[in-house]
Amino acid sequence: MKLFIALAAILATAVAAPMEGRITHGEKAHEGQFPYQVGLSLAIGSSGAWCGGTLISDRWVLTAAHCTDGADSATVYVGAINIKEEEHGQKRIKVDKADIKVHEDWDASRVVNDISLIKLPEAIEFNDRVRAATLPKKDGRYSTYAGEQAFASGWGRDSDDATAVSSVLRYVEMPIMKSSTCNIYWAGMITDKVICMSTKDGKSTCNGDSGGPLVHKQGDINYLIGATSFGLALGCEKGYPAVFTRVTAYLDWIEENSGVVNK
Repeated sequence: MKLFIALAAILATAVAAPMEGRITHGEKAHEGQFPYQVGLSLAIGSSGAWCGGTLISDRWVLTAAHCTDGADSATVYVGAINIKEEEHGQKRIKVDKADIKVHEDWDASRVVNDISLIKLPEAIEFNDRVRAATLPKKDGRYSTYAGEQAFASGWGRDSDDATAVSSVLRYVEMPIMKSSTCNIYWAGMITDKVICMSTKDGKSTCNGDSGGPLVHKQGDINYLIGATSFGLALGCEKGYPAVFTRVTAYLDWIEENSGVVNK
């Protein structure tokens, strides 16, 4: 079994690499539908990578460690739908390496603690296109979310045949799986620090979606419950559950490193 870590559109065949690409069999997002979604163009040595991320405040972005580990800088796309165009309301913000915080216990070989934070150089102004997602409340009573519907979004590949990330933001709405069921596919890799999404009918995150949001909506509130971590390198449409870093497992770490908390 080969993993792909949802990194950028260049690493999908790695034995233990995160996701790249676009949402497979997803719907096109419309302006303001996912105001918390950001895109990340990462400079890593002489190469580059593309990932997703989530605004959790007007200064902080949450993403995956496999995206930012080794990055020299990041350009954060805020308020974007089409990343190939300079749309009205879209901003691109350069962030230096010093403002990228990778989890100190990130282990690429086991794909554990796959989480990182990016600090923006200044506070951004919220509007209809740009708004932070809400962290789960830090009250110790966390739902497993099993059986609940959730939204995953990003610019990842939209099919296994695609060779590049999507220019347009896409999304899927799918149910969260029980960890015990997910572990049938990912034997020994499913802990209480990750969360799984069904990919029935080929609807899945894919290469290029790495680090992007998994959100559970309650009324008008977008609760960030996951960050895209890994999937099956043999194909995003094969039916293997997509795996995300479980945000509730890292609320203390997020607060300690960014000050962002929902009490």
